Amino acid sequence: MTTFRCRVAEWRSSSLRRVTSWVPQWFPKTAVVSGPQEAAMAFPHLQQPSFLLASLKADSVNKPFAQRCQDLVKVIEDFPAKELHAIFPWLVESIFGSLDGVLVGWNLRYLQGRMSPVEYSIAMEFLDPGGPMMKLVYKLQAEDYKFDFPVSYLPGPVKASIQERVLPDSPLYHNKVQFPPMGGLGLNLALNPFEYYMFFFALSLITQKPLPGALHIRTSDCAYFTLVDRYLSWFLPIEGSVLPPLSSSPGGPSPSPAPRTPAMPFASYGLHHTSLLKRHISHQTSVNADPASHEIWRSETLLQVFVEMWLHHYSLEMYQKMQSPHAKLEVLHYRLSVSSALHSPAQPSLQALHAYQESFTPTEEHVLVVRLLLKHLHAFSNSLKPEQVSPSAHSHATSPLEEFKRAAVPRFVQQKLYLFLQHCFGHWPLDASFRAVLEMWLSYLQPWRYAPEKQAQTSDCQPRCVSERWAPFVQENLLMYTKLFVGFLSRALRTDLVSPKNALMVFRVAKVFAQPNLAEMIQKGEQLFLEPELVIPHRQHRLFTAPPFTGSFLSSWPPAVTDTSFKVLRLAQLITQAKQTAKSISDQCGESTPGRPFLSWLGFCSTDANGCYPANDLDEMGQDSVRKTDEYLEKALEYLCQVFRLSEAQLAQLTLALGTTRDENGKKQLPDCIVGEDGLILTPLGRYQIINGLRRFDIEYQGDLELQPIRSYEIASLVRMLFQLSSAINHRFAGRMAALCSRADFLGSFCRYHLMEPGLTGRHLLSPVARGSTVSRARGPRLSLRFLGSYRTLLSLLLAFFVASLFCIGPLACALLLVLGYLLYAVAMTLLTERSKLHQL
Repeated sequence: MTTFRCRVAEWRSSSLRRVTSWVPQWFPKTAVVSGPQEAAMAFPHLQQPSFLLASLKADSVNKPFAQRCQDLVKVIEDFPAKELHAIFPWLVESIFGSLDGVLVGWNLRYLQGRMSPVEYSIAMEFLDPGGPMMKLVYKLQAEDYKFDFPVSYLPGPVKASIQERVLPDSPLYHNKVQFPPMGGLGLNLALNPFEYYMFFFALSLITQKPLPGALHIRTSDCAYFTLVDRYLSWFLPIEGSVLPPLSSSPGGPSPSPAPRTPAMPFASYGLHHTSLLKRHISHQTSVNADPASHEIWRSETLLQVFVEMWLHHYSLEMYQKMQSPHAKLEVLHYRLSVSSALHSPAQPSLQALHAYQESFTPTEEHVLVVRLLLKHLHAFSNSLKPEQVSPSAHSHATSPLEEFKRAAVPRFVQQKLYLFLQHCFGHWPLDASFRAVLEMWLSYLQPWRYAPEKQAQTSDCQPRCVSERWAPFVQENLLMYTKLFVGFLSRALRTDLVSPKNALMVFRVAKVFAQPNLAEMIQKGEQLFLEPELVIPHRQHRLFTAPPFTGSFLSSWPPAVTDTSFKVLRLAQLITQAKQTAKSISDQCGESTPGRPFLSWLGFCSTDANGCYPANDLDEMGQDSVRKTDEYLEKALEYLCQVFRLSEAQLAQLTLALGTTRDENGKKQLPDCIVGEDGLILTPLGRYQIINGLRRFDIEYQGDLELQPIRSYEIASLVRMLFQLSSAINHRFAGRMAALCSRADFLGSFCRYHLMEPGLTGRHLLSPVARGSTVSRARGPRLSLRFLGSYRTLLSLLLAFFVASLFCIGPLACALLLVLGYLLYAVAMTLLTERSKLHQL
């Protein structure tokens, strides 16, 4: 450390000498100064930079990661806050990366202990809640330093509202907005060190671009995911209280940040909706006025930062504005760049609406981290003791931490999470990656899973009954259970339920909603919401109140009830269809596997592309996947029948209505279609059956057999050579072959068997359109040698010669035997063909 200090001192003195010695040629000689203070006064625009910062920047390039962290620990311990203040923004950016995503920092999202154990342990120790970095934060916090954070990097709705001078509903932004100086650009937030650190930490989950090879990295094994878990456990403790800040100075723990004077006027956050602005200001003032509330200011700040940065990308007020036709028309004009005097006064609101519509697509990693937050919040809120949860406990004096536990979910998370989930349900791709969103939703719907008094399941593995204690939670979050369930139904109706991954998601949702007593509580909550003049008891407490739902949420619910019932019945139909399809795929693949010739296993035999349905991933996962799919669908259908009270008779009727049963011969029916003037026309049901692999047409090649595409079991160059040879022979001897085939004796029949194609009338034509065109294309006799270009034929010949050599038969003799054998086979087939024609006549 002494060497480090000496080097900083040398750098400082040498830099001062350079400042005093360097003088522009055009500068007057009388202005040359002789000391550091005079230099600073003579060059106000060349203020002395932080020499500690310059030294650390140089070390970040030249020194290894472990040595840099050791130097940082020593610097944090030995240097005063005045020196550390200058390096703090750079250090935060060098760890979490830049806000524009150009600098990746320490790359915590992809740093894993099993891949880089040394760097992982050093980073986790340095960034631990009780580690050196937090000591630096608290050291600067004690001196009441402020750091500017650009508003342009905040989530879209927050940025749009601040730019319109509308105060967001979160107290996190109150008394922090700063106007730029004269000539400056952009708005900034004046944040204390703890807020500044957490803003960068939370936003690094979103701003940092994924690495090319990051698809195979498990999020739960990464340093960022582990740090989120540690911060939640430290600042939102399930047991005990929040640990006091670790002070590096003898002055004790750092104080709570004092409220700042408002720097700009703000309007209310919406004229037609209940504003939470007054409630937020009174809450902020009361927390700062109550000394006991200093215990939880870091916990509340941490939660607000996580929720704002991770969830507040879809604003309720903007969402409600976008529902009006007038707003949609304005956005249309804005997008088409229509500028006129009529629309010019509304440009600020148009820009805000356009900013809201900017697509934000959360990643799977983002969703997994949010799920970790929700699970911990449930455990945090459920850690209240029974006497603290009872209504009588509100009348007694309670600690701020207990009040915060009651208010954490309804006050900060509930509304923003609903909008976040609603957007994910409507915009997430229809693939298996939706499982992350699904599990996050189901984790929030089941707070009883994270309660300390978990009930053990019964011996027969039946799901435990949901206690009436959770009825208020179900009522407060009714839209989470109802409207999002309708959104999941809409997704499930558009997915291939034969896929095991999709079947598993349907099974998971059905199992959760089929828990005993949950459906009854949801139904009771719906009745309470639909009854007028009835107030649902929320978690009312001294400082926090749950944000009320406006009528816009429930406006579409009553007409959606009928649509929901239809979707449930339709889902039951599709589950029944998928079960039968999975069984058909299993039977068909099982039947085709033993029937394949031996050569097909070597890759030389032709494979039927229509042998198994390609519309799902069952073929890749085998029979176990088929069995699991059938189990998932069977249990999902059973759970849905329990929730919506469907009887066996109704299920049987649904099955018959689909037309998925087999015909009398046990063969698969054609897709649903109607007969038109030009042939068969698929109905919408028929298209659905083909897309999902439920039914198919038996497609076969009906063109010129000599011109059909080269198959995978053929040698391309040899097929082309044989085609040229046979074409030359056919052109040279066309007349003689026609004369031979026209004879009525046995020689004519023998030649017709080899030189004539099978009659087109005996082939199955799928479309009546091709009937007239194919009849007119009657071909004469010709020789085809294409069969010699097949791997199967060549391998059969080689195998025959090899077997003949074992019996001491030479190649010439073997060839003669093969020709003689084929002649006998051809004579027999000719006689049989002629006899069958006589019977047909």
